[in-house]
Amino acid sequence: MHVCNVAAEWRNTFHKDVVIDIVSYRRNGHNEIDEPMFTQPLMYSIIKKTPNVLEKYATKLIKEGVVTEEEVKDVKEKYDKICEEAYTNARKETHIKYKDWLDSPWSGFFEGKDPLMVSPTGVKEDTLVHIGKRFSSPPPNAAEFVIHKGIERILKARMQMVESRMVDWALGEAMAFGSLMKEGIHVRLSGQDVERGTFSHRHHVLHHQTVDKATYRPLNYLYPDQAPYTVCNSSLSEYAVLGFELGFSMTNPNALVCWEAQFGDFNNTAQCIIDQFISSGQAKWVRQSGLVMLQPHGLEGMGPEHSSARLERFLQMSADDPDYFPPESEEFAVRQLHDINWIVANCSTPANLFHILRRQIALPFRKPLILMTPKSLLRHPEAKSSFDLMTENTQFLRVIPEEGPAAENPSGVKKLVFCCGKVYYDLKKARDERKLSDSVAIARVEQISPFPYDLVKKECAKYPNAILCWSQEEHKNQGCWTYVKPRFHTALNGVREVQYAGRPTAASPATGSKMQHLRELAALIDDTMAV
Repeated sequence: MHVCNVAAEWRNTFHKDVVIDIVSYRRNGHNEIDEPMFTQPLMYSIIKKTPNVLEKYATKLIKEGVVTEEEVKDVKEKYDKICEEAYTNARKETHIKYKDWLDSPWSGFFEGKDPLMVSPTGVKEDTLVHIGKRFSSPPPNAAEFVIHKGIERILKARMQMVESRMVDWALGEAMAFGSLMKEGIHVRLSGQDVERGTFSHRHHVLHHQTVDKATYRPLNYLYPDQAPYTVCNSSLSEYAVLGFELGFSMTNPNALVCWEAQFGDFNNTAQCIIDQFISSGQAKWVRQSGLVMLQPHGLEGMGPEHSSARLERFLQMSADDPDYFPPESEEFAVRQLHDINWIVANCSTPANLFHILRRQIALPFRKPLILMTPKSLLRHPEAKSSFDLMTENTQFLRVIPEEGPAAENPSGVKKLVFCCGKVYYDLKKARDERKLSDSVAIARVEQISPFPYDLVKKECAKYPNAILCWSQEEHKNQGCWTYVKPRFHTALNGVREVQYAGRPTAASPATGSKMQHLRELAALIDDTMAV
């Protein structure tokens, strides 16, 4: 206690951190039934002869006349009795007060809420326009704040999108963040290069080009009474940073806390946090978290270390039963979310990104969101969304069905392809080039886990004569295939088979050869489009 008091006084006086180095030992080795004498005989011979802290302290107080031996004995017996009674009562307990444990860190958060009622995620168009224009504008004192010429072009392009009622990925994300802050929700984003964006698409912090460390953060100046926005670059220590952000998300359910990996596979150095805490936090400790993990993912010829966020690992840790099709009802989607340990998604449109980020706060509970995010799609001309998909009465689409010519004559469709993420645009381009728009339908599974059994069943029923196929850019032993295969079987009651189209199995997530990458891509497109 003396050392701790000195440390506290030092910190309060000099405003500097203090590290207390405590040298201690284990009286019982690794645990109470371990035998440390096997490997440390001399040290533990000494430890066994050393009085414990209670004995030392009691002896000191008795010598000083503060207490008597009888009083020490009474205190020990009283404490032992408390522990024994608690242990006995615990063995009699048959009712687990799950609700008390769940609500304990967030007092009142669950009170008065319908556990299956999701608040709307669409917003008024005026809100989208206001946020879009503020996000696309230079600082108010633009005459003095010199911004980079490249940033000027980006801001101008954003403003043109807002005026044409369209959004790309960066704009959709900013509108999700901004609209939540308008509603009083603190938004926090950390990770490597998140201020600019690894792929130079975000630019949430503008830098004065002639004044060192002079910056402007447009999302902090959307509304006079908005909640704060915290965006900060972090070091390449994913284990530490992800652990910190998880802790932050657990302290406040009314904050959207996001961590972005520079590339998706960089999450592997934080695997301990993912395995031990994020995937199983509610099951182990009855603690919820709404943490969002943004994982850039996609095979684009960049080699094995910058391609895959290891989607298959997150799906393997998803706790839904592949053999169980939940009862269909109006609450089907939200009940699935309520029962799952986390949500895994791979969105193909900025509008769906907007909705799934807002849904994290709209839910009456909290679940981690593992989100595969794009790289090349950030600037893909077709990967844009209209305001019409983000305004009131719109929502996140778990599955985006075929909406082209094939949907107009479903009985004539020869093949129904399911996919997720970036590969959709590769398949769509190939289908158009091969003039197969009438005979090949493509449906996008945006939320992979929990699996949208109801919508997959509905989409398959729409095309009774079609061959069913799952197409993915990842290798066969990676990506979604091993997760979706048994769930398709359950959704279709084993009546129709689902073919696989994609890369063969491999130990590496991607080839290091650009030419080999292109050959593999051509082969998976050929397999998918074969009718």
